[in-house]
Amino acid sequence: MSTDTLTRADLTEAVFQSVGLSRHESAQMVEDMLEEICSALARGESVKLSSFGTFAVRQKAQRMGRNPKTGDEVPIAPRRVLVFRPSHVMKAIINGETPEPEAEE
Repeated sequence: MSTDTLTRADLTEAVFQSVGLSRHESAQMVEDMLEEICSALARGESVKLSSFGTFAVRQKAQRMGRNPKTGDEVPIAPRRVLVFRPSHVMKAIINGETPEPEAEE
């Protein structure tokens, strides 16, 4: 995993190394997990991965935009967009800090 981008192949290799499944089983596990996340988001559900973050789908209303080349106003159709909100643990890790343990409820 020496590239600047983490790929499916990298995830598969990490599962293979950590869990000890075959490469084929590791690839299938990664594919199944990603497919389940995509399906949940397509249904409009949020996906929360503890200590990582939350993926959610938001509805954006129609609005007027501007073509930067011509300056003409163009309507932008309403659409659903995917948003990601990192957890406080992920933010701390990215900033090189020690994450605070999550409070028990």
